[in-house]
Amino acid sequence: MPRSPFSGTPEHIADEIQKWHEQEAADGFVLRPFISETFHQFVEKVVPILQEHGLYDTSYESNTLRGNLNLSVPANRYSQTKGEFVYDSQINR
Repeated sequence: MPRSPFSGTPEHIADEIQKWHEQEAADGFVLRPFISETFHQFVEKVVPILQEHGLYDTSYESNTLRGNLNLSVPANRYSQTKGEFVYDSQINR
């Protein structure tokens, strides 16, 4: 089984991600850690290197994806305003 180019030291993994990004070989990556500790190690060790290289944002204006993409919040078709409620007493009139 061939070894993934995305295994090794945090520096090597960050360098590979940067290389793929700069060569336009990828526009994003899906992380599939087999155990939660692997994910935590990636966040604690690789993400700071990517942030130093300017490949991973360090701050966002909003705390939601919708807000960061400047998308408005659509009306919730399942919510009702107070005037829209139908009460049992109104059903059998």
